[in-house]
Amino acid sequence: MNTCPLPNHQPTPTERGASLIMVMLILVVVSLLGVGGAQIALMSERGARNDRDLQVAWQAAEAALLDAELDMTNFRGAIFDGKNATAFVSGCGTSGTSAGLCIPNTPKPAWLSVDFTNVSSSAPTVRFGAFTGRSFAAGGVGIQPAQEPRYMIELVRDPTAPLTKMTYIYRVTAMGFGPRTDIQAVLQMIYRT
Repeated sequence: MNTCPLPNHQPTPTERGASLIMVMLILVVVSLLGVGGAQIALMSERGARNDRDLQVAWQAAEAALLDAELDMTNFRGAIFDGKNATAFVSGCGTSGTSAGLCIPNTPKPAWLSVDFTNVSSSAPTVRFGAFTGRSFAAGGVGIQPAQEPRYMIELVRDPTAPLTKMTYIYRVTAMGFGPRTDIQAVLQMIYRT
């Protein structure tokens, strides 16, 4: 009696285990595709989170620019008449009405050397709402900036004014923070009276 399922069929030595090797190869390929797909999904999620965090920082910096403009027009407006430089301090002021008002003492702009992460009472920048009384949600639960945005105002000689007439414009630099303080966005505007 013959035990082969097909009559008169004898397996050859080359047919033994070939299907097992093929199945194993297909399994390895499918596993590699699965791992690659999972890595792509994780990278996409990480990229979306970073974009969201940067948008939070960007919006906080925009809010600080608007707060600075409100400060310059309604609260410390007399200082920003385009002719007066008395409230501005070499380096940057840290207290009173001179807080955050800067005259660069080197050829480079003051905003390049200021530490915007300094939140102490002697910081050379102004926190959001310090002069306007406005509040800004930061450092709380959920997706919020890690700290309030800050700004500084530099006195810059007006390049369009004649050399015989000393007038000024103001460069406002604001920094907003993302959910972590290492995520930062810096925005600037020029204010002219």
